[in-house]
Amino acid sequence: MVGPIRRWQQRHWRERAKADRVELYTVVSWYVTTWFFTLCWLMLPLAAGLVRGRPAALLLGIPLILVAALQCAAANRLTRPALDHYLGRSRLPAGAHRVPAVLMGLAVALVLALAAVRGADGPTIRLALGAAVLPFGMLYGVTVPVRVYLRYAALLAALLVAALWFADRSVAGLLGTALVTAFMTMFALLAYRCGSWTLSVLWEAERAREVQARLAVAEERLRFGRDLHDVLGRNLSVISLKSELAVQLARRGRPEAVEQMIEVQRIAQETQREVRAVVRGYREADLGAELAGAQGVLAAAGIDCEVRAETGGLPAEVRSALGWVVREAATNVLRHGDASMCRVGLTVCEGRAVLTVENDGAAAAGGGGGGGSGLAGLRERLAAVGGTLEADHVGPGRDRFRLVADIPLTTVGGVTS
Repeated sequence: MVGPIRRWQQRHWRERAKADRVELYTVVSWYVTTWFFTLCWLMLPLAAGLVRGRPAALLLGIPLILVAALQCAAANRLTRPALDHYLGRSRLPAGAHRVPAVLMGLAVALVLALAAVRGADGPTIRLALGAAVLPFGMLYGVTVPVRVYLRYAALLAALLVAALWFADRSVAGLLGTALVTAFMTMFALLAYRCGSWTLSVLWEAERAREVQARLAVAEERLRFGRDLHDVLGRNLSVISLKSELAVQLARRGRPEAVEQMIEVQRIAQETQREVRAVVRGYREADLGAELAGAQGVLAAAGIDCEVRAETGGLPAEVRSALGWVVREAATNVLRHGDASMCRVGLTVCEGRAVLTVENDGAAAAGGGGGGGSGLAGLRERLAAVGGTLEADHVGPGRDRFRLVADIPLTTVGGVTS
């Protein structure tokens, strides 16, 4: 039993984005709420009364329970299309409310008939009436404007109060009917429409984050293009002019052509160095910046990130290599698994620098310590400075993923105390 539940959790829960999880939780809660109110407000009280009821009450109560079950099933079937309609993903099919409306009318008619033959007491009739209205009102309030919903809800409430007045002419009964109807009307509107609005805000925030990420990438590309333009534009123009001059001088047999070509060679070599300097900013990682960036990004993603690092006195090669490890580890935490915490520690002891990155929620990553291209690239970078990389699942349930980078400082020409 536990195995299938875990497989379902991995397939239908852990692989979903956080916004998608919230939506799934909301939809499932709506499914359960519909059946809960129908069970507690209609089926249980009505069944208890029917046990002691008359044959006429049984003839009306049993069909009412069956119709209520059909109402819940129809509401569950329409929940996802109604939510998609509210979120603007798709339009609600024409006539989607027809079957739920017919079932609601049938259920209300059975409740009124039950009240007319005195087949149940007053509180049971009022609760049954509220339960009969909820499945339809829940989805109708999501798919139409609020003013339309309130207008029709007020009209329905007035009709129900008037109809029950003939069965129960007491003021208390009239007031109870009005309160139950108003409660179910407002509950359906506030709970489900507000939940839909919350989901729309959540998805809008997700789209905004995606747009922000794309803009950041585009901005970085523009900056890189500007840097290359600044480096190459002037130097290539000078190389072009001087090479043309050298050609003209060579055709005239002037010895200055050699000097011009020497100058062209010098400018070309200088351009190579400048381009390497520009690219090096993207090929090397600063350890301090990467630690701060990883902590900020993970915290923004809702992951508790703790960083304890001793970065002082490390050689530049070690700082660059460990910076790449921090960057790749933070990326893996964000992209794989379902982490709620991440711990980053860097210690320097006995001539070795040891970086440890550990996070939980690694079950969905499926053994991320294997042969991914990111970890393979890290091993190559660490091997260049004599270091090693270990990555594996740890803990009692192997639900934690630990990555350890170990670099001996003596192999890179520096030891720190």
